[in-house]
Amino acid sequence: MRTPDGLQALLDDGIIDEVTRQLKSGKEASVFVVRCGSEVRCAKVYKDMAQRSFQQRAQYQEGRKVRGSRQARAMAKSTRFGRKEQEAAWKNTEVDALYQLVAAGVRVPQPFGFFNGVLLMELVTDAEGHSAPRLGEVDLPAEQAREFHGFLINQVVRMLCVGLIHGDLSEFNVLIDATGPVIIDLPQAVNAAGNNNAFAMLERDVRNITETLGRFAPELLTTDYAAEMWSLFEQGELKPDSKLTGVFIKDETSANVGDVLQAIDDAREEAIRRQLGRDDAKAVGGN
Repeated sequence: MRTPDGLQALLDDGIIDEVTRQLKSGKEASVFVVRCGSEVRCAKVYKDMAQRSFQQRAQYQEGRKVRGSRQARAMAKSTRFGRKEQEAAWKNTEVDALYQLVAAGVRVPQPFGFFNGVLLMELVTDAEGHSAPRLGEVDLPAEQAREFHGFLINQVVRMLCVGLIHGDLSEFNVLIDATGPVIIDLPQAVNAAGNNNAFAMLERDVRNITETLGRFAPELLTTDYAAEMWSLFEQGELKPDSKLTGVFIKDETSANVGDVLQAIDDAREEAIRRQLGRDDAKAVGGN
């Protein structure tokens, strides 16, 4: 196995002691099992992405903060410098999100640092110490499926409470360790308050998890947690321990335009009558 340049730099600097094996490889990153002293961890090596991928990422990047106006202009114009800044921002998003979510009590891998495009973090394992399987790779009894669903909905709530939406949550980026689900892969994390697509992405995240676990507990398929938690979020009332019901009734009552216009006219006429009454009182007082 050829050691990637990013990992070789960490070996040279003594940050890691050994690259054990490659865990997985995707379009945007490769993950390796590494040894740091007596600890076994994983290292996520981000790949440089072409401009086509930047275009695909646009919906996720909306609302994200950048370091300064120069960077923002360059990213908007997609200059070479701008693409480099976009790439750096994409990688840093996952690092920042992991630290933020760990502090918020969300079950994500513990990060141990970001070094020149390499994210060093906890290796999620099963009860035997092997790499943990994905949610989509396990069969569950109905009771445990309901338990996992309730837990993951709470994790989504906790994320939303700190203003983040995973944006790509599914059976492929939830691992099952010895104690339950762990959420992974967050480079596309969405700013809930600053992205026009935020609710659609939240709804998709919740739907993906619900459909996966609904294979084992079909009653989950009738729930609507996304709309319920989003409504509370918009009202500023969503809390990490908010008790959700999974039931949300949308207010589809349409306004009667005629009644609204009539109310406006009545208010206008009342204002005119009051003004005329004041004018008459002044005229009488003047006489």
